[in-house]
Amino acid sequence: MYLTLKTFHVLTVLLSISLFLFRFTLICRQSPLAANPVLKIAPHVNDTLLLTSGMALIGLTGFTPFTSAAPWLSVKLFAVVAYIMCGAFALKARHTGLRWLSFAGALGWLALIVKLAVSKHLGG
Repeated sequence: MYLTLKTFHVLTVLLSISLFLFRFTLICRQSPLAANPVLKIAPHVNDTLLLTSGMALIGLTGFTPFTSAAPWLSVKLFAVVAYIMCGAFALKARHTGLRWLSFAGALGWLALIVKLAVSKHLGG
């Protein structure tokens, strides 16, 4: 059960990142595809599955955020919120410089999220 759930979670993570990068590229190229309703709805559906599988993993593993049992998970959840905020701004910003700055911020938060997910450790 755990391996199936973890695999599903990782696949939704990869799809979420791919959709974000694809949408960002379309927006930067000012492609009409960027306004496609499927490309606006699909990330929300996938991210709901991602969040649900993450919560199920928390329940299955016993890693409880905001406790001393899993301080890395608390930081990871904070980083997820920061990634979402930067990513949303990168997709909506009208000024090119702010769009790219937000995109770089989103990628930085994403790197931290992946590091914490893999290592489950806060140290360097």
